[in-house]
Formats: sequence, structure tokens, C-alpha cells
Amino acid sequence: MHGVYLLWWVQERGVSPAAVAAILATGDIALTALEIPTGWLADRFGHRVCLIAGSALQIVGMLFCWLGRGVPGLLAASLLVALGDGFRSGADEALLYRSCLALDREPDFQAIQARTKAATLVALVVLVLTGGAAVATWGFAVGWIVETALSAIGLIIAFAMIEPPAATRLASHDQERSNGEDASSSASESASTPTRFVALLVPASLLGAAAGAAAFFAQTSAWATTERATLLVAMVTLAEAFGAFLARRLTANLQIQLMLAGIGTSILIAAMVQPSIFLPAVACAYLLLGIAEPLRATAIQRVSADHLRARAASMASALDKAIATIALVAVGFVPRRR
Repeated sequence: MHGVYLLWWVQERGVSPAAVAAILATGDIALTALEIPTGWLADRFGHRVCLIAGSALQIVGMLFCWLGRGVPGLLAASLLVALGDGFRSGADEALLYRSCLALDREPDFQAIQARTKAATLVALVVLVLTGGAAVATWGFAVGWIVETALSAIGLIIAFAMIEPPAATRLASHDQERSNGEDASSSASESASTPTRFVALLVPASLLGAAAGAAAFFAQTSAWATTERATLLVAMVTLAEAFGAFLARRLTANLQIQLMLAGIGTSILIAAMVQPSIFLPAVACAYLLLGIAEPLRATAIQRVSADHLRARAASMASALDKAIATIALVAVGFVPRRR
């Protein structure tokens, strides 16, 4: 229902577009605020427990999306989905990393994270297209039933997971040497200072905000039609998936993050000057974002203490959403032209 939920609320449920926009923004703000508290809960009570809670809340949220009435129903649905996303955010990366540590397969985390990210994005494109076709053929009820069933499958998968034992964080130089990297570079990566940690978060956040704002600009310009907007979303999502696939064997360090953010921003600035390359530039920015996110996830886990892993990943997600919101508001005031 990712591609048609707005039609459901506006056309079928009669909620005004302004109210829908305000409520969705409220959900985004709530998710940003919930990232750190839910990350603390995951680190304190278990990452598997929070994945189960998040998946259960996702089911309830989907039911409210489907059966809720008016503004109160939509608001409840938005907040429930935000809370469910908050519980899962950070806990998934932390559980995967700690599982790799427990199995003595820490170097495999980056490749698994990258493949998972790529598969998720490709599946999103497929689900958006098939969901729209299902709704057009059989109606919204079938779409919501399938959406709720998929959420229930997620809950079953969460129950099947195992919480790995607590582990002492491996030294960064040992991890990177296992990948055949230079020891001097490893030593610089092992410095887990607050400044370095923040520096690891910011480049991918800025790149994601710039790419998202550029895509939003294209979707809200005179160029956009329903078909063009759909193709644009599919194109940038697949570009991001391909980038995540490429990230499997790259080096997860700050220098790579800065380079990716710099290249992506430069390309988008050039596209603003030369509009004929705007759409390829947006796709390229999303490809670079797909590379940057798994690398950042790996770098964050490697510098985080075992009892802080979910909070660290949640901080990255919260920063992403905060910067993206500011960028979207700013680009909303940029004049459109054909």
C-alpha cells in the first residue's frame, strides 16, 4: 500500500490533503523523537524483544490505517506506525552485528547489511507496483489485508530470532586487519571519540537529505505526471539498491563517507545549473547514498560499545530524519520551472 495509501485516506476516507500532510508530518516528528528512547530500550531489554514489539505495533498500525475513521483514526495509525518503526530502528542492526560477533564472523556484517539493504529496496519497488495493481483490480480491502499479512509475517520472523550473548567489542584494528587493510588506517578508525562518532553520522545524512530534496523537487515540478513520478521513484530506489550492492566490499571509514557526500552534493549542484542532467544526477545521488548507508552502519557498530549499539544506530536514523525534514521544507520554497 506504500504507493496508494494517500489515495485511500483522501479519496476513500474523506480526510483533507492538508490534514493528511499535517498528520504524516506529526508521525515523522514523533519517530525522530522516539529513536533514542527506543534505542535505549533495545540496549536495555534486548534487541529481539524490541523487534517483536515493533512488528506487533506495525500490525496494529496497519489495522488502524485500514479501519480507522477520520482524523483521529489517521493520527492513531500514524503514531502507531512511528512507534513500531522506532522500536525496530537500530535494534535490527545491533542484533545483526552482535550475531556476527557471536559467530566469529564480524567481517561479514558489512556484506550482509549491504545485501539486505539492496534486497529490501528491490522488494519495495516490486511491492509498490504489485500493490497498485492489486488495488486497481480487487480494491483497497485486498491491499490492506495483504499489507497486514506481511506485517504478521514480520512478527513471526522476529519471534524466530535469537538474542546473541553479550560480547566485548572487538578492537577496530583487529577487525580491519582481518580484511587485509593497513594497520595505520585501522588505528585511526579505533578512536571512538564523540567528535569522530558524530563525523561518521553526518555525511550520509547530508547526502540523503540532498538526494531526497532533489527527488521531491522533481516530483513537485511542472515536469511531473503520475507516470513520470512513478518511474522516478522506481528509478531512484533501484539506483539506491544497486549502490547498496556495490558497498559489500568497500572500506567502512570516514574518508569514504566524506568522499561520497562530496561527490553527490557536487553532482546535484551541477544539475541545478544544467537542468538537462537533473534526473540522471538524482539517480546518481541515490546510488551514492546506497553505498554510503551500509558503510556507515558498519562504521557505527565498530566504534560502539556492546550496550550502546541500538542507540548508536538510532542516533544516525534520527539525524537522517531531522536533516531531511529541514531540506524538504527548504526546497518547498524553491521556484519551480519546466
